[in-house]
Amino acid sequence: MAQVPTITLNDGRSIPQFGIGVWQVSTDDIVPTVSKALEVGYRHIDTAQGYQNEEGVGEAIAASGIARDELWVTTKLANGKHERSDAVAELKTSLAKLRLDYVDLYLIHWPTPNSGDYVETWRGMQDCLEQGLAKSIGVSNFQPDHLDKIISETGTTPAVNQIEVHPTFANQAAVDGSLKHGVRVEAWSPLGLGSDLKSPEIGEIAARVGKTPAQVILRWHLQKGYIVFPKSVTPARIEENFQVFDFELTADDLAAIDALDEGNRTGPNPDTFG
Repeated sequence: MAQVPTITLNDGRSIPQFGIGVWQVSTDDIVPTVSKALEVGYRHIDTAQGYQNEEGVGEAIAASGIARDELWVTTKLANGKHERSDAVAELKTSLAKLRLDYVDLYLIHWPTPNSGDYVETWRGMQDCLEQGLAKSIGVSNFQPDHLDKIISETGTTPAVNQIEVHPTFANQAAVDGSLKHGVRVEAWSPLGLGSDLKSPEIGEIAARVGKTPAQVILRWHLQKGYIVFPKSVTPARIEENFQVFDFELTADDLAAIDALDEGNRTGPNPDTFG
């Protein structure tokens, strides 16, 4: 079984750099998907209240027999629940669905800057940390100014910022705005919803190294230092995605993929979403 590298977060905890994402995984697919991933060797699962599949994640974890301390489970606070008191209450609901006593990482899913006070939401995340309901806390889709504000007003720095990143959308401002605070970057939509797989440059690299375009892109993420969790419900693809630890891209390969950035955002803009 492949040895997944870990990254040390600013709170001292070690997170597996590679995992399985379950966005848009249906009720019918969630248990077999997570079960297959755990069988292959994944130990990091990224879900959210908004995905409406926490129960299935919990069922698969319970059935796996894998020790709790060998797993890293992330969930995210729903966008409509941004009062400070919501954070604890909603996490308790998530924990019941996940059949867990704590999550390893709890994130504010979106800052929704036009419809709520994300600083107060962040204070609620701190409450979850203090009560032991979450071992680490972080944010998702936070722009540099959002990050600067919560850190300056609360004195607590998120462990991670989960943002859209892929070869045709480097999202460099958000990456740099995170790293300057020691906040690690988690990349969602790592393949650009599949569009980046069609790149001729990536295809050429894949042919040369004997890997698929998806494996090359996932390897690019790993070598950039990002935490990444591709989603698939196809057993063969779940296995294929995990086979990215037996090769390395050269500096020229990384530069060629970096050069594909064209501002191709596939998801909502965090400045206006919500």
